[in-house]
Amino acid sequence: MSDGVYVGNAGRDAALDRGWLLGHFKDAGDPRHSEAVEIKWGVHPRGDERSQWVQGEERTALLVLVSGRFRVELPGRSVVLEEQGDYVVWGRGVDHSWFAEEESVVLTVRWPSVPGYAVADEGQAAARSRAPTTASAAAPPPP
Repeated sequence: MSDGVYVGNAGRDAALDRGWLLGHFKDAGDPRHSEAVEIKWGVHPRGDERSQWVQGEERTALLVLVSGRFRVELPGRSVVLEEQGDYVVWGRGVDHSWFAEEESVVLTVRWPSVPGYAVADEGQAAARSRAPTTASAAAPPPP
């Protein structure tokens, strides 16, 4: 990594940091460190879901379906990504959650990369929540 180049495999590298490949949470000397953007390779088994709605979002997000069938819950609507390449974009202040209707792989790009977002046990919630809760949370990588 001393030459400013990193070569990896999204599937293997994602397992090291809850799916996150690039963002503020990588070491400053790592080419994957970025204050501008975060990128996640999300592999979700059927039935996997976000444990809490994200509320008070400060970032813009792009979520692209690589494979599977994946539902993004937004205020007043659900967006189902079912064909490879389907995507959804939302901006600051848009609350959201998600649910893997089938085993799915999704690529998420968020900007800017904002420290301080964390969910103790992201995804894999036992009970599915279809509405925002009063608790604030977001899907971040660990610091």
